[in-house]
Amino acid sequence: MQSRKQLMLFSTVFVAFFAATPVLAKKDLPAVNAEGLELVESTRLSSTYADPDADLSVYNKIILQDASVSFKKNWQREQNRNSSYAGAFWVQDSDVQRIKDDTSALLKEVFTNELQDRGYTLVDEPGDDVLIIQPAIVELDVVSPDLENASVGRSYSDTAGEMTLLLNLYDSQTDDLLVTSKDRKIDYKSGYYEWRNRVTNRASAMRAMQKWANSLADSLENENFEVAANDR
Repeated sequence: MQSRKQLMLFSTVFVAFFAATPVLAKKDLPAVNAEGLELVESTRLSSTYADPDADLSVYNKIILQDASVSFKKNWQREQNRNSSYAGAFWVQDSDVQRIKDDTSALLKEVFTNELQDRGYTLVDEPGDDVLIIQPAIVELDVVSPDLENASVGRSYSDTAGEMTLLLNLYDSQTDDLLVTSKDRKIDYKSGYYEWRNRVTNRASAMRAMQKWANSLADSLENENFEVAANDR
């Protein structure tokens, strides 16, 4: 019973701390997913499923895997189609790979710093007190990418774009999936156009990632289920 409360505590707080834009309405989601995990009810619209019998309190070490990154469908083609420039100012395959690599590295940096600040030890080997965190960024949509080959000119927009986090938590010894969650974050339009470059895009991405990292760490260390549930 205690392990169920601890896992559901994590899941409830995890969803509550997400500032989510709905991907699917709760009513459209099944009560149990394909892996047999149960849908976590919340006032927020993030999608989170959890194993109600797992106990996350036993984990104080973490294997943080590198995040895979994928763009919104046809992102590169749409960027080039809508570009007012030709050829040298189009998004090249090398730009796509660089943005993926930079996004993955930034997420690893933000999550690592937050988890270590909260007292978790990051390790490389499994153990009975080791939790695997497997993140992925999908549907990445950078509105005004800073291109390696664009030596002249500036790009302006009123939003940096959006991205969705997929997060899976596993027991490192059994590989059992304990929690899976999905959350979409949008850099909402500011109402005015700003110069967009690698620095400003990185800052926008970092803000979203820091919220995810805070949410995860808060959920892992919160021990008061009743208060967490009532304060949503």
